[in-house]
Amino acid sequence: MAKEYDVVIIGGGTGGYVAAIRSAQLGLKTAIVEKGKLGGTCLHKGCIPSKALLRSAEVFSTTKNHAADFGVNTSEVTLDFSRVQARKESIVNQLFQGVQGLMKKGKIDVYEGTGRMLGPSIFSPSPGGTVSVEMNNGEENEMLIPKNVVIATGSRPRSLPGLSIDGSLVMTSDEALAMTELPKSILIVGGGVIGIEWASMLNDFGVEVTVIEYADRIIPTEDKDISKEMQKLLGKKGITFATNAKVLPDTLDTADNVVTISAEVNGETQSFTAEKMLVSVGRQANTEGIGIENTDIVIENGFIQVSDTFQTKESHIYAIGDVIGGLQLAHVASHEGITAIEHIAGEDIIPMDYNLVSRCIYASPESSSVGITEQQAKEKGFDVKVGKFSFKAIGKALVYGESDGFVKIVADKATNDILGVHMIGPHVTDMISEAGLAMVLDATPWEMAHTIHPHPTLSEIMGEAALAVDGKAIHM
Repeated sequence: MAKEYDVVIIGGGTGGYVAAIRSAQLGLKTAIVEKGKLGGTCLHKGCIPSKALLRSAEVFSTTKNHAADFGVNTSEVTLDFSRVQARKESIVNQLFQGVQGLMKKGKIDVYEGTGRMLGPSIFSPSPGGTVSVEMNNGEENEMLIPKNVVIATGSRPRSLPGLSIDGSLVMTSDEALAMTELPKSILIVGGGVIGIEWASMLNDFGVEVTVIEYADRIIPTEDKDISKEMQKLLGKKGITFATNAKVLPDTLDTADNVVTISAEVNGETQSFTAEKMLVSVGRQANTEGIGIENTDIVIENGFIQVSDTFQTKESHIYAIGDVIGGLQLAHVASHEGITAIEHIAGEDIIPMDYNLVSRCIYASPESSSVGITEQQAKEKGFDVKVGKFSFKAIGKALVYGESDGFVKIVADKATNDILGVHMIGPHVTDMISEAGLAMVLDATPWEMAHTIHPHPTLSEIMGEAALAVDGKAIHM
């Protein structure tokens, strides 16, 4: 028998389950259809497991290479990668149980299966149509009749022509997370956020890492000063970089369980060899098999097109998260989901301003940013002023043992508005929210500078960088 709902959400990742919780809070009868595990990519194949591995890598590297700097004498430091993976799985499972508990608390119905939109039918003559769920347990399909549908099916790693993913020698981040043993060497194709996080992690674990990046610099979407500093500091740790490097199709060779690939680097062909290869060249939306062909939904460049309220061409069908492109970040998907649900419920909403979204890279060193880069500001015609302050002049950074990096604030000379904040160094992913809040509140560098930051803390650098915008930094 068909079941009626106010909202059916297809996809139970971060965007989907957060949308479901908000929907339940607003008194809407809600269901989630998820073919895998609640929590989706972020919880099971992305944010959480990768950060758990990064933390283990950081502890191992610090203990092995820097314990003596703190006066701590250690005997031989070894790595038990099976325990590293076990810790990762424990964290993931704990959070997974938490999400399941939230669904029960909100009285949200969860269907474990594949959801497919069928459009109006004898079950549902209304425009809301029907969602058929092919249950994972093989039981008869469930028929759901929603007034509204939210598509939150996420994305998956993509590859390049000629780079066949076998999951063992040639991997995406999905397969890399499940490795039971670390290779001695690895090639990472793609020097974006995910590629750089993996490069940093594996290097800290003792793997020989080479990064091959098509653009003229790594993390090319970030400020040039951040890219330059990141490459310099990772290079000091022993990571090799090839930029301006175009991987040549059909040159992949995996004979004798060794990976070899050729790339055109600055116009010259070079060969690269390692035990394994990680392909990290972006993600593609999961739009197949969910019944889009039964709707009037528009897809462009592989992504579902939506309005600023996240409605598709069919007003009762919404889409959020990676499946609509843009900033493919878990916190973005969550806020998109909340906005979509509040629009469904008739709430007054504030359209999302993606310029105010903080972006983080959890490498060692960390990097984070909000707003536009100095280069983008100039291209937009702003007359900019820039403040920059080094962690080397911050007492807590010296105490902490990590004084590389800086904070850079870009402001408009005419209005004194903050246009962007860019950071690289210790714990900057935990400090970027101050900059994000400043931009939400239209704060000026003067206002940031007159926020009294406690001493000694890493956050003092925020006030100093703000003072530096007008040439008034105290400690440099």
